[in-house]
Amino acid sequence: MHPWEAYKQKTGTGRLASLSLENSEIIVGKSFDQNRRVKQLIQDSSYYPMVLYPGENACFAETFNFEENSGGRKLLVFLLDATWVLARKMMYRSKCLQELPRLSFSRAYRSEFAIKTQPADYCLSTIESVYYLIQELRKSGVCPKETDPSGLLDIFRMMVSFQQECRKKRIGT
Repeated sequence: MHPWEAYKQKTGTGRLASLSLENSEIIVGKSFDQNRRVKQLIQDSSYYPMVLYPGENACFAETFNFEENSGGRKLLVFLLDATWVLARKMMYRSKCLQELPRLSFSRAYRSEFAIKTQPADYCLSTIESVYYLIQELRKSGVCPKETDPSGLLDIFRMMVSFQQECRKKRIGT
């Protein structure tokens, strides 16, 4: 998580996602090459680390053969929680993340973040990204079919609705 998201951002979809998921953690920084915890996770032989980040060589979560590629290791996904501009900078500054295999989505999802303008149609909030990642990992067999991520979108939609109501009250409409 970029420090701006950690300490100044009021919407906090990365924090909401982390609070909703077992075994997730937030690591704050702008660059992670010198981060002891990130190094530890990447070097842990029980994990198959990947980064959720679009790119030419990204594997689609829905169709990637994790069993064949992971060597029986547990999937570990790094997500960059920041604005898109800051996420690009975080990726650029973190060679350790650049070297990881990338995950992306096989479908074009659109953000429901009504109070915030996304820079492109494919740009999602962190909590939406987690929701769609789990949906696609269910299809690929990595997540059990009974895993239900719908609570993530429920929380997100409640947050957006609350923010819209606050905006209406503030501008008097």
